[in-house]
Amino acid sequence: MPILVYTTTGSLEEAEKIAKHLVESKLVACVNYFPVKSIYQWKGKTCCEEEHVLLCKTVERRFNKVKEAIKKLHKYEVPAVFSIKIKECERKYLQWIQDSVK
Repeated sequence: MPILVYTTTGSLEEAEKIAKHLVESKLVACVNYFPVKSIYQWKGKTCCEEEHVLLCKTVERRFNKVKEAIKKLHKYEVPAVFSIKIKECERKYLQWIQDSVK
Protein backbone atom coordinates (compact mmCIF):
# COMPACT_ATOMS: atom_id res chain seq x y z
CA MET A 1 0.00 0.00 0.00
CA PRO A 2 1.55 3.36 -0.99
CA ILE A 3 1.66 6.11 1.61
CA LEU A 4 2.88 9.65 2.07
CA VAL A 5 4.83 10.34 5.24
CA TYR A 6 4.34 13.93 6.34
CA THR A 7 6.71 15.93 8.50
CA THR A 8 7.86 19.53 8.89
CA THR A 9 11.27 21.00 9.65
CA GLY A 10 12.46 24.36 10.91
CA SER A 11 14.91 25.01 8.07
CA LEU A 12 15.65 24.26 4.44
CA GLU A 13 18.95 22.65 5.42
CA GLU A 14 17.24 20.25 7.80
CA ALA A 15 14.60 19.38 5.18
CA GLU A 16 17.30 18.61 2.62
CA LYS A 17 19.34 16.56 5.10
CA ILE A 18 16.35 14.41 6.06
CA ALA A 19 15.15 14.04 2.45
CA LYS A 20 18.57 12.99 1.19
CA HIS A 21 19.03 10.45 3.99
CA LEU A 22 15.60 8.88 3.42
CA VAL A 23 16.13 8.52 -0.34
CA GLU A 24 19.72 7.29 -0.11
CA SER A 25 18.73 4.76 2.56
CA LYS A 26 16.00 3.47 0.22
CA LEU A 27 13.36 4.12 2.88
CA VAL A 28 11.42 6.33 0.48
CA ALA A 29 11.26 6.67 -3.29
CA CYS A 30 11.01 10.46 -3.36
CA VAL A 31 10.62 13.48 -1.09
CA ASN A 32 8.94 16.73 -2.10
CA TYR A 33 9.67 19.64 0.21
CA PHE A 34 8.50 23.22 0.18
CA PRO A 35 8.26 26.26 2.49
CA VAL A 36 5.13 26.99 4.51
CA LYS A 37 4.07 29.28 7.33
CA SER A 38 2.76 27.43 10.40
CA ILE A 39 0.71 28.73 13.33
CA TYR A 40 0.51 26.38 16.29
CA GLN A 41 0.31 26.10 20.07
CA TRP A 42 3.49 25.06 21.89
CA LYS A 43 4.04 25.12 25.64
CA GLY A 44 1.21 27.58 26.20
CA LYS A 45 2.22 30.02 23.47
CA THR A 46 0.86 30.67 20.00
CA CYS A 47 3.77 30.42 17.57
CA CYS A 48 4.02 31.55 13.95
CA GLU A 49 7.03 30.10 12.15
CA GLU A 50 8.50 29.47 8.73
CA GLU A 51 8.83 25.72 8.21
CA HIS A 52 9.37 23.23 5.39
CA VAL A 53 6.88 20.44 4.72
CA LEU A 54 8.26 17.11 3.55
CA LEU A 55 6.02 14.68 1.64
CA CYS A 56 7.81 11.35 1.52
CA LYS A 57 6.57 8.70 -0.92
CA THR A 58 6.97 5.15 0.31
CA VAL A 59 5.02 2.01 1.22
CA GLU A 60 3.19 1.20 4.43
CA ARG A 61 5.63 -1.51 5.55
CA ARG A 62 8.42 1.11 5.64
CA PHE A 63 6.60 3.61 7.88
CA ASN A 64 8.21 2.69 11.21
CA LYS A 65 11.75 2.83 9.77
CA VAL A 66 11.01 6.16 8.07
CA LYS A 67 9.58 7.54 11.33
CA GLU A 68 12.62 6.45 13.34
CA ALA A 69 15.04 7.92 10.79
CA ILE A 70 13.19 11.24 10.82
CA LYS A 71 13.16 11.35 14.63
CA LYS A 72 16.93 10.72 14.77
CA LEU A 73 17.73 13.52 12.32
CA HIS A 74 15.08 16.00 13.46
CA LYS A 75 15.80 18.98 15.71
CA TYR A 76 12.24 19.37 17.05
CA GLU A 77 11.46 17.99 20.48
CA VAL A 78 8.19 16.54 19.13
CA PRO A 79 8.26 16.33 15.33
CA ALA A 80 5.07 15.70 13.40
CA VAL A 81 5.54 12.36 11.62
CA PHE A 82 2.45 10.65 10.26
CA SER A 83 1.33 8.66 7.27
CA ILE A 84 -1.42 9.34 4.77
CA LYS A 85 -2.71 6.33 2.84
CA ILE A 86 -2.88 6.79 -0.90
CA LYS A 87 -6.24 5.42 -1.97
CA GLU A 88 -5.42 5.21 -5.66
CA CYS A 89 -2.15 5.35 -7.55
CA GLU A 90 -1.14 4.95 -11.17
CA ARG A 91 0.10 1.36 -11.49
CA LYS A 92 3.52 2.15 -13.01
CA TYR A 93 4.17 4.87 -10.44
CA LEU A 94 3.29 2.50 -7.61
CA GLN A 95 5.67 -0.08 -9.08
CA TRP A 96 8.43 2.56 -9.14
CA ILE A 97 7.83 3.36 -5.46
CA GLN A 98 7.92 -0.32 -4.54
CA ASP A 99 11.08 -0.94 -6.56
CA SER A 100 12.78 2.11 -5.02
CA VAL A 101 12.30 0.99 -1.41
CA LYS A 102 13.40 -2.63 -1.71
